[in-house]
Amino acid sequence: MIWTALGRQPLLDVIGLLPEIFLDGDPRPAAEQAADRYAHGGGWRPQDGWELHPDGVAVYPGDPPQNALAMATLHDNEVLLVFPHSYVAIVQPDGSFEMARMD
Repeated sequence: MIWTALGRQPLLDVIGLLPEIFLDGDPRPAAEQAADRYAHGGGWRPQDGWELHPDGVAVYPGDPPQNALAMATLHDNEVLLVFPHSYVAIVQPDGSFEMARMD
């Protein structure tokens, strides 16, 4: 899996330990991998209320729009987007998504 920086911040500063949580060699979906490998951080706990626009901008009510800082594709079908404040979106091929904080 290849991570790509989308902003000006250094890639490793943005993705941190995410490459150790999301593994292409693990056939499970991204949410299951995060629930298992991010257990010390509370597992995968999606937060409702987010909107994700087709251009990769995430919006939460009352907060300014957030641009994705990095992305990767898991298993050639799930897109992982990393946003400011340690938010991670798992986007499915049909455009549905879940967003959780993974700090």
